[in-house]
Amino acid sequence: MVRLRFAPSPTGFLHIGGLRTALFSWLFARQNQGSFIFRLEDTDRNRLVEAAESNLLKMLEWAGLDIDEGPGIGGEFGPYRQSERLEIYRDHVDRLLGQGDAYPCFCSEERLEKLKTFQRSEGLTPRYDNHCRKLQKKEVETKIQSGEKHVIRMKIPENQETFRLNDLVRGTVAIESTQVEDQVILKSDGFPTYHLAVVVDDHLMQISHVVRGEEWLPSFPKHLLLYRYFGWEPPEFIHLPLILNEERAKLSKRHGAVSVEEFRERGYLPQALLNFIALLGWSPGDDREVLSLEEMVDEFRFERVSKSGAVFDREKLNWMNQQYLLKLPEEEYFRMIDDVIQKGDYHDQDPGKIRQAAEILKTRLVTLSDLNQKLGLFF
Repeated sequence: MVRLRFAPSPTGFLHIGGLRTALFSWLFARQNQGSFIFRLEDTDRNRLVEAAESNLLKMLEWAGLDIDEGPGIGGEFGPYRQSERLEIYRDHVDRLLGQGDAYPCFCSEERLEKLKTFQRSEGLTPRYDNHCRKLQKKEVETKIQSGEKHVIRMKIPENQETFRLNDLVRGTVAIESTQVEDQVILKSDGFPTYHLAVVVDDHLMQISHVVRGEEWLPSFPKHLLLYRYFGWEPPEFIHLPLILNEERAKLSKRHGAVSVEEFRERGYLPQALLNFIALLGWSPGDDREVLSLEEMVDEFRFERVSKSGAVFDREKLNWMNQQYLLKLPEEEYFRMIDDVIQKGDYHDQDPGKIRQAAEILKTRLVTLSDLNQKLGLFF
């Protein structure tokens, strides 16, 4: 059974990188008659952004990526908001504690900060020193009974080993256990960290393929170890390359629009945007550049995804959008520009003349929002 999920954190609106992750997951699910699940990873309570959840869902709908299971939709593996699954995570933490694969950590933020400062001054990579791992059982019980604030950390094996991941894009990736620290898996507020929640949820929701950005590669040893501790078979992993700006640095807001809603507001068509981002790291295997969603479903292969970063070329996106604008059927074109006209300076002009002008201007538009500016040539 093929099951993929898109699991964003509602700490901001849907961005281009997130849409590409969702698209690649959706394409593979549809190609294999599988399921596409939306899960909200809302455990970072300090960074939640109001309206982010609705934006994420609205932008996926605008893009035409339909969801099979998720908040408001339902499904047999819900709930699909992590904040509604806290008892599930606590049960799994208790299991790890009982097995001796996790332990309470009572270190204060002050101690941890001093530790990091010292390690940096010595030229060392900041990491936890396993101080609380050495506490005696009776001491731990006394601290817990007195209500001392603590987190739960997973144990990394003391004997050195090499963690290997067979990534469908990158092949075999190896990381030594000496590079991995005893990760916090349950915070003092009772909320899990990403590392625990993602493993538990992916297993319980029967996710077969995990698609995520390459920034998560250093975390795979922790995740594979949790799968081992629970006695579960891990899913297939796909780590996508970064999306870069034209200076080959990671794409960010400083380099222009990156949220999907901004592109929609600027008059880009959803089909054009999907086509463009599909080619950010993937190729159909020939020189075709304009592909429908149906063609992408047929052609998509993770084996054709590049390992290296893909440059976000705005000129290429503009060209792509023009191609889709030119192919729009007449009535669909007029329906789409109606909202644009109503928001512009010429909404009170004669509709017949507006329609005539818009028909002439169709071949000159880069985006739908260009229309209002160009209508000035006629009125």
